[in-house]
Amino acid sequence: MSVVLAAASTPGVATQIAGSALIGLREGLETGIVVTILVAFLVKSNRRDALRWVWTGVIAAVALVIGVFAVIHWGTSTVTGLTAEIVAGAASLVAVAIVTTMVLWMRRAAATISGTLRTGLARALDVGPAALVSLSFLAVGREGIETALLMVGYAENAAGSPWPLVGLLVGIAIAAALTVALYAGAIRIDLARFFRWTGVALIAVAAGILGYGVRALQIGGVVPGGDAIAFDLGSWWDAGSWYGTLVAGVLNLRPDPTVLQLLAWATYLVVVLALFLRPTPVPAARSAARLPPPRAPPSPSHPSRSSSRRPGASRGPWW
Repeated sequence: MSVVLAAASTPGVATQIAGSALIGLREGLETGIVVTILVAFLVKSNRRDALRWVWTGVIAAVALVIGVFAVIHWGTSTVTGLTAEIVAGAASLVAVAIVTTMVLWMRRAAATISGTLRTGLARALDVGPAALVSLSFLAVGREGIETALLMVGYAENAAGSPWPLVGLLVGIAIAAALTVALYAGAIRIDLARFFRWTGVALIAVAAGILGYGVRALQIGGVVPGGDAIAFDLGSWWDAGSWYGTLVAGVLNLRPDPTVLQLLAWATYLVVVLALFLRPTPVPAARSAARLPPPRAPPSPSHPSRSSSRRPGASRGPWW
């Protein structure tokens, strides 16, 4: 097959920056919130002495993420021809699988992540510095690995352009500024709504990366159906227009998808969006806590006893 994805028209600079900036903003703010929870807990607990161990874990996690990104990017850029397409396709599929798992996990864990981190940090304080480093390392590293894999799959479509990396750094810088403002109390963000809509956007990006991976594997001869084109809009589709660069740069979509590529993209989008947007079940304990406490009937022999009860004694805990 003479068609090579790397030879396709590279999206415009603005589109490359916008697409990767979205990834950096979403993942950077998610990571920033995790760090903020850890730092705020230590500050409020008068354990500022333990902050250095948290920052040690954070720095180690960032170094790991940079290393993972560099190794994967170097590995995909040192091979050429059909082998490069196979490696890029496989890397894209792995990235989509891990990112999907993380996005769906965050959907379930978003409501309880603060309490989970605080509980883990309280236990780590009792264990010692190694536990603090490990907790912050794993908490930040999990988000960072997701970002690195997602960026590798996304940047493959930019044919070696540096602009996706620039956009990623821009998004991370904005996320860092928002994190500092949130910690200082200068701004308030509806985080549930923010992560919901940015999660939808990331799923759309991941669907495009999946389609790109399928097409790359077809070109490499690993997956059949490379010649079965679903449709070809190239005769009127302007790849250099605003809509052309947006669709190609952010969503990784082409005007001439194969049948299998289109099927994989549509199936992923429908299934994962349905899983992500479905209502989150409320735990039984939280549901019970929302109900008003039962009112005890007054004692017939001591009618005034109910009125002498301490205010709020029959109420449940504030949380």
